[in-house]
Amino acid sequence: MTMAGDLQAMFAPRTVAVIGGSRTGGKLGAVMARSLSTYEHGCALVNARHPDPAEGVYGSLREAVAATGRTIDLVVLCVPANATATALGEAHDAGARAAVICSGGFAEIGQEGAEHQRAVLEVVARTGIRVLGPNTSGFVAPQRGLVASFVPAAAQLPAGPVGIVATSGGVNHALAFALADAGVGSSLAAGLGAGVDVTAPDVLEYLATDPATEVVALHIESVADGRRLLEAVRSTVRAKPVVALVTGRSDVAAFARSHTGALATSWRTTRAALRQAGAVLVDDDRELVDALTALSHLRLEPAADPGIGVITAQAGPGLLVEDRLRTDGLRIPELSTTTRSRIGEVLPPLTYQHNPVDTGRPGAGFGTVLRSVADDPAIDLVATYMLTEPDAIDLVSAVQEAGLPERAPAVVTLGGPADDTVEVRDQLHKIGVPALSSPTGTANATRALVADARARYRGAGGSGTTRQVPLAPAGTVDEAAAKEFLHTLDVPVPDSRVCDSREQACQALAELGPGVAVKILDATILHKTDVGGVHLDIRTESQLADALDALEGTGATRYLVEEMAPSGVDLVVGARRDPVFGPIVLCGLGGTATEALADVSVRVAPLEAAEAMTMPDELAGRALLGGWRGGPVLDRGEFARVITSLGGVLLAHPHVSEIEINPLRVTGSGLVALDAVLTPRQEEG
Repeated sequence: MTMAGDLQAMFAPRTVAVIGGSRTGGKLGAVMARSLSTYEHGCALVNARHPDPAEGVYGSLREAVAATGRTIDLVVLCVPANATATALGEAHDAGARAAVICSGGFAEIGQEGAEHQRAVLEVVARTGIRVLGPNTSGFVAPQRGLVASFVPAAAQLPAGPVGIVATSGGVNHALAFALADAGVGSSLAAGLGAGVDVTAPDVLEYLATDPATEVVALHIESVADGRRLLEAVRSTVRAKPVVALVTGRSDVAAFARSHTGALATSWRTTRAALRQAGAVLVDDDRELVDALTALSHLRLEPAADPGIGVITAQAGPGLLVEDRLRTDGLRIPELSTTTRSRIGEVLPPLTYQHNPVDTGRPGAGFGTVLRSVADDPAIDLVATYMLTEPDAIDLVSAVQEAGLPERAPAVVTLGGPADDTVEVRDQLHKIGVPALSSPTGTANATRALVADARARYRGAGGSGTTRQVPLAPAGTVDEAAAKEFLHTLDVPVPDSRVCDSREQACQALAELGPGVAVKILDATILHKTDVGGVHLDIRTESQLADALDALEGTGATRYLVEEMAPSGVDLVVGARRDPVFGPIVLCGLGGTATEALADVSVRVAPLEAAEAMTMPDELAGRALLGGWRGGPVLDRGEFARVITSLGGVLLAHPHVSEIEINPLRVTGSGLVALDAVLTPRQEEG
């Protein structure tokens, strides 16, 4: 674990040097030299092949230090991959504490490049110098006038409150430019590239304590250390919001043998883990910009379900906003009688005034409407949309007349030509009101603010606690042994008998029936229904004989006879070891439809019971768990106890790879585990 101060030398250096730099030409070293030439603390150029001290180009970094009398903290290496490790070591020996490696040709090209990368890492391990890259376009720190980027236009990026940490240097720059177009500047925009040393958690730790940063944008393509990333996000969220965009939605590997392994894909798991840690998740770059615009200006108080007041000066766009917010599960409460009475004094009677509020056209009473909705006790955030009509209303004055944002947080969206809207947008930003440009932008911004408030209400993704877990059986076990272990976890299971003969099966029918399930008992068969290994509602000895004949035809020599469970809704729940995040838990609706629809919810273990209770809310079929058409209602507390216990098994027992209950049936009398699999961890090597 590093400290945020370790990156001061990189992102706030006393002096910079370009290794391989030049004052002329179009090569990378020359482009980077021009980018850094305006840095107020100075930039030295080093070129061993073409030194020219009279022009400020030195043969080595030591010569540059001696000639300038300055301490050079940061070096930007623009040399081939095979020369990078040597140049990095020499830079450290001359006093440098940080480096940006722009060139490619490392592990991404194969074995030869991997050797160059190992050489770089050996220097890092030996010296402690911090490295950004390789294969990165660098970073920009507009607050400091520091442009360590080979993208020429990066020098034009405005300073502002958004810190960007992106896997891709291209995404890093694209996002910074998109934010600038939205009227929002950046405090730091860093592209990690290959991330052999400095990774996303490092930069998050730096930004968490950076006074110039109010909100953090996180772009993720892959994760090396999931647990450290989550801790960095949790820590950052306590001080400022984190908005995350995870790529790789279509990266779905072939189904694993178990349902849990099949469904917990890397993209889904990464998103779920970041949300659990308190990050706001977005689906694309446009939504990311809208979310950052909002969160760079305001942050709602923590709340379980903030109320949104929607005000529109045009009904159609207002309907778009309302539809999206309700679809996303945001609450738009009806306004109080008192609020509607105040609004009715300034609006025509035919306008809709319950929430959303449609003003018809903006006019002199618009400020009164804003203030009235903001004052309503059910409203935590005001979201308004209007087309620019400068002859009808001065929007900034109306917002100030309403006492926003002091009276209540507000998001304002102004549509129209850029010539008419940009100045108004900038004025709104100066008074702390985020301004968007479309109904979709309104919805994106509002959803982000609510997601952040909800996450902090849950406790900013607390890591959860573990309780004492009984010792899990070793090796491969059959269903009976797996259920016996579940019973020690206080997970309800049907009464059953293990039978080694037909006579024992008949005795079990007499004790448990009429109406039993008869199953093949074989630890090597995970999906018994696929091989005809399950027979249900066996009531007579004749039916039992037929069932046993069929099972013996599949090779069965042992049977499990158990009482039939009441009807209900089936879930699949489980815990497995993710290669990046470690133990995770999963739930979904049971049956083959779960695989087909990938309708699942994932969390990282350990997790608090309160967090576990929210998992069913993410399922598309969640209505089935709430008494649909007279069906059973899921006991969230009992569900949370089961799934946190499964996660606890993996945390407590390294020899267990996976544990799954499928189905876990929701009945009128509670949960019952109808089948279970416990998989041992394979020995590495």
